[in-house]
Amino acid sequence: MPNPLHPSGVLLAALAMMLTISVSGCAAESGAVTQAGPTAADKAERKAPDAKPRPPKQDGSPGDILVAGRPVTGSEPSGFARAPFKRTYTDGELYAAVTGFRSLAFGAAGLDALLANDIKAGKDVVTTIDPAAQRAAYDGLRGQRGAAIVLDAQTGDILAQVSTPSFDPGSFNGNLTADQRAWDQVNDRDDAPLRNRALRHVDNPGSAVHVLVAAAALEKGLLPSVDAPTRSPAVYNAPNSTTQFSGDPAHCTDATLRAALQYGCANVFAAIASDLGADTLASTAQAFGFNDDMMDTPLRALQSTWPKKPENPPQLALMANGLFDVKATPVQMAMVMALVMNGGSRVHPNLVSGSKSAVPAQRAVAQRTADQLRSALGDSFGAWVPSASAAWTMSTTRTSEGRPAAIAVYISSPADSTTQARQVTERISAAMRK
Repeated sequence: MPNPLHPSGVLLAALAMMLTISVSGCAAESGAVTQAGPTAADKAERKAPDAKPRPPKQDGSPGDILVAGRPVTGSEPSGFARAPFKRTYTDGELYAAVTGFRSLAFGAAGLDALLANDIKAGKDVVTTIDPAAQRAAYDGLRGQRGAAIVLDAQTGDILAQVSTPSFDPGSFNGNLTADQRAWDQVNDRDDAPLRNRALRHVDNPGSAVHVLVAAAALEKGLLPSVDAPTRSPAVYNAPNSTTQFSGDPAHCTDATLRAALQYGCANVFAAIASDLGADTLASTAQAFGFNDDMMDTPLRALQSTWPKKPENPPQLALMANGLFDVKATPVQMAMVMALVMNGGSRVHPNLVSGSKSAVPAQRAVAQRTADQLRSALGDSFGAWVPSASAAWTMSTTRTSEGRPAAIAVYISSPADSTTQARQVTERISAAMRK
């Protein structure tokens, strides 16, 4: 049975003035889940992620971007000698976070820009995307500001990469008046559809980073197991301050790590952070992938940050609860869950089959630590961060071939959206198991 989602109750006001505050963690009810599997077309299209590209085109037309062996881009004559072909897109909004765009008037972005030399030479780009997972993630996030990433937990292959709201790159691929209108409409929107939130949006992860702090506690021997009780009062006072972190007294007083992860016990993880110290937490965060400013998939992801030197104990305690200057991308949080599933080895996300950016998995924590965390987390783990208006859910699943996969879903909303985020992960999982 999956663990319930829980909110992070640490208040953002503590960041600004370090006033006396009460920070709480509690469990939240998860709503009913609507599951939707892949369409018949998705089932028919599903092939191995390493489907081979076609021979390079010999007619001078650009290569295509492939999903499960099927091109999701194309080209047609433009009528202009300097740029004889115009890019076209199939299911443009569905795959915009994968393909990017190429426009005669407005330049290029995404894979269509990064791999332009190969594409212009007529070579295809083979992605690792699973069309069923991509469709489920996109449909689940429709109408939200959010993102979803699905990783093969053993290889790092990106099986789904979705950012919403999306856009149709084919609507402004030329240089006519209609293209200008379409570009202006997309570019001027305040919900930023051109931003690839899956890779290039950072936010406070809140109690979703408790798994990282728990890993540090186990790795350093502070606690022998996830079932050992901690020494955690229901209200924890950060040293040399009046800042307080609290948890549900019934579940968080002297809680085990298993209970603290389930109920989002801010008091427990603030106390652990004080016992471990900033250096230990920073090194663990780096092992999980934080502070990597060269995260290429091969598309460049923004750096997820974990401050190495907080100025005072309250800041350290806030960091242990995923606040202050701790910021993460959705792809980073998918890596966290994949690491736990992969026996403690961190995979490098990879969107293109045979990409030069592919990196072997690296040992981050011991197998025993990963096994303990996996036992405690169950199949789903997440957080609502009121101060950042952010909902996170990380989940695990297996593909129809039995391969382990990690899912991360992020939703930005002024209201608690953990139920919606959880529904998206369930929708993706159901589609992948078909």
